[in-house]
Amino acid sequence: MTTLAITSQKGGVGKTTLAINLAYAFARSGRKTLLVDSDPQGSVGLSLTRQSRHLSGFYDFLENPAMNVEELIVPTRLPTFSLVAAGQSSAYELGSGPVSGNLHRIKGFVSQIRAMNYDLCIFDTAAGLFGVTADVLGVSNGVIVPQQSEPLGVRSVPKMLEALTRMRAVNPSLQVLGVVLTMVKKELSESLESAQALRGLLPQEMVMKTEIPRNDLYVQASARGLPVGVMEEGAETLSTFEKLRLELEQRISPPIPT
Repeated sequence: MTTLAITSQKGGVGKTTLAINLAYAFARSGRKTLLVDSDPQGSVGLSLTRQSRHLSGFYDFLENPAMNVEELIVPTRLPTFSLVAAGQSSAYELGSGPVSGNLHRIKGFVSQIRAMNYDLCIFDTAAGLFGVTADVLGVSNGVIVPQQSEPLGVRSVPKMLEALTRMRAVNPSLQVLGVVLTMVKKELSESLESAQALRGLLPQEMVMKTEIPRNDLYVQASARGLPVGVMEEGAETLSTFEKLRLELEQRISPPIPT
C-alpha cells in the first residue's frame, strides 16, 4: 500500500480540494483508495458528507487505543473510494489537538488500513510541519505540496521543501513528490507571473506540470458533498486531476498497486 500526505505551510491553498479530487481520480482508476482527514478543521468530511460532525474519526482513533480503523470508514457511491473523518474527540477541536507523540498510534492506523487491502491512503493534513502532521509525514511514502498561484506565497516554498527533505532523517522512505500549483487564474497576469516565478525558483522536476485552475465548480461540488468529477459539468475539471494522477504515478516508487 502507498501512503501519501498532502500538506502545506499555510491554509487556504486548495489542499482539501486537491486531496478529495486526487483521491477520487485514483479510485476511478481502480485503486482501492482511502482518504483520511487529519486536519482538525474537518474539511474533507464537511465537503463529502453532511453527517461528518457526528462521525467518529481519525482523532478519536489517536485518543482511544481500543478503537479499530474499520469502524471509522465511511463508504461512498464509488466502491473503490472511502474516507475517514477527522472525528469527535476533544483533540478534534481546532487549537487543542495533540502537538506530538502520535507516531506509534498513526503507524498502527496505517497498519490496519494495509491489512484491509487498500492500495492507496491519502492524508489531508493540517497546515504546518509540526504535531500530528509531522507524525503523518513520518509514516508516509510521499508528500505533495499544493501552492496557491499568488505572489505572497511563492517565496516560502523552497524553505518548505527544505524542511520536508530534512524530515527524511525520521522517515528515509519519504519522497517529496513535488509542488502542485493551485487556484491558477490564467486571465490574471499576477497569477501567471506567480506560477512562472515558482517554476523559475525551483528545480524543474520539483513543480508538477499539471496546474489546478481556480474554478467555481469546486465550491458547487463541495456544497453538494461531491467530488467535482461527479458533477455533470465536471468532466473537463476531472481531466485535470486525471493528468495529475498520471504524472504522480510516474514519480511514486515503488508503483501504486493496480
